[in-house]
Formats: sequence, structure tokens, C-alpha cells
Amino acid sequence: MKKSRVCQLLDIEYPIFQGGMAWIADASLAAAVSEAGGLGIITGTAPTDWVRAEIRKAKKLTNKPFGVNIMLMDIQADEIAKMVCEEGVKLVTTGAGSPGKYMEMWKSHGVKVIPVVASVALAKRMEKAGADAIIAEGTESGGHVGQLTTMALVPQVVDAVNIPVLAAGGIGDGRGVAASFMLGAEGVQLGTRFLVAKECTVHQNYKERVIKAKDIDTEVTGRSTGHPIRVIKNKLTREFIKLEKEGASVEQLEALGRGCLSKAVKGDVDFGSVMAGQISGLINKEQSCKEIIEEIMREASDRFQDFGGNNE
Repeated sequence: MKKSRVCQLLDIEYPIFQGGMAWIADASLAAAVSEAGGLGIITGTAPTDWVRAEIRKAKKLTNKPFGVNIMLMDIQADEIAKMVCEEGVKLVTTGAGSPGKYMEMWKSHGVKVIPVVASVALAKRMEKAGADAIIAEGTESGGHVGQLTTMALVPQVVDAVNIPVLAAGGIGDGRGVAASFMLGAEGVQLGTRFLVAKECTVHQNYKERVIKAKDIDTEVTGRSTGHPIRVIKNKLTREFIKLEKEGASVEQLEALGRGCLSKAVKGDVDFGSVMAGQISGLINKEQSCKEIIEEIMREASDRFQDFGGNNE
């Protein structure tokens, strides 16, 4: 596993990415993940000056590689796409669109580009556009989700492209990592597990909701708007689902959800959008990023040995 193409591509010790969670993935979390041997990622869904400041903070906290996630539908995507070049960031993950128009600029600055995809068709498009690897994310993940499960999506993407594939969605321990590699992935991206990391600066209320969550405590809202989001059930989700069943307009639903992730991050877990994946039911403690990664890699190594595999 340590010799996967993902590790070679990015010069990291372990093939574990931390998801670039909006409003959550800052320099503290990203640097801690990178220091532990994984690949930390700072969210780019924020004002450009804030993202620039977090990049500079991360550089002071670690000399290891880290990246920035850019949501391409964001109104500041153009600014942030240029800024990462100015700041010498060497990896960008992207979502919500095609990074094609930025590829020439990023490549000229030595930036590796790894898009998040939810379908085989999009994976092929990203490879053709010049992506260095692909993150195939299943619907089990927290936040914005697609239709296919990780189990179904990952092997189909692996078969469809020649570049390395990372699996995401529903992966929270070493068993999930081992399963992802069995499906053909060469790395994984984890979001929800890192939400409860000690270095994650999200409000403790948010962490406690994840830790206390059971297997059926997440649901997807917003399918009628075309932007489905997986969150932990609360008063907000009940109101959202009620409005959807009543045939509320897209505008009404978007108004209800506007700013709710920020509320949750600041501690309002009743009327905030507590984005988390189905893996929440497996998470029962707060650990440092180093402890999380070492535990996951130990579990994954044990699984490969159980099956007589080679964990090198």
C-alpha cells in the first residue's frame, strides 16, 4: 500500500487523503494530516484571502505536501485557482464541474490535479482533460453526493481510466481501506473520520453528533433541488423534508438551507447542516490525526495479512 502510485505521485507516506470539507478543513487539520503521513487538504470554499492565509499557516506547521480543494461552481473559483499557483500549492482537488479551463495554468506551475467524480463518464472526461488521478466518491459520503455507492462506483472507474483512483465515501477504518484496494483503488479519501480529529477546529457539538450517531442517523436532503446533501438528522432536516414533500419551490428550499453549514460548524446542531457520512456509526472517539492514520493503516495491514496479501 505504501508503494501505490498515489504515494509516488505526491511523495506521501500513506495513501490517505483528508477531504477538503467546506468551513471545516483549515490549516490546523490539513497540516496535522500531512505531518502524520497522509495528505491534508484545505478547503477552497471560502474567501480568497482566508484560503491564502490558511495556506501560509499550513506551510509554517508542516514541510510536507498538502493540497487545496476547489469547488468549481463557487463564484471565487477563478480567483482561488490563480492564487494556489501564486502560493506554490502543489496539489488541487476539485468538485462540482470540470477543471479544464485551469489545467494549462496549473500544469505550468507544477500543480497536480485530482478531481472528485461520481460517475464513470465524468472520470473519463477528467482523465482526458489531464487529471493526474481521480477520486471516485460514493453516495455514502457526507455533504454533496451522487447516486452510485462506493462499492459499485470504484471498480467501474478503475476499469475505465489508466490514472490512479482513490476511493471515497463510507470509508472510516482499515477495513474500508483494505476493501477499497481490493476494488482497485490506490488510495482513499476520508472526511467524516477526520471531523472528530483533535486538530479539527469544528465546534465540539458537531463532533459529538458524529460520535453519537448510529448507522441510520444520516439522510439525504435536497434531491428535488438537484443538489443532494447527506447530513445527520436533526430539526433542520425534518423541516427540509417536510417542505420537499409539500412541493416547495427550489428557491424556498435553498433559502432554508442557506448558511446552515456555517451554523453547524459554530455549534448549532439542531438547525445547522451537520454534514457527515454513513460511516458516522462506526466512529466513537476523538483522536489525533496521527492516531487515526496509524490505527487505520495497522487495521488495513492486518486485513491484507489475513487474506495472505502483500501489504507493501
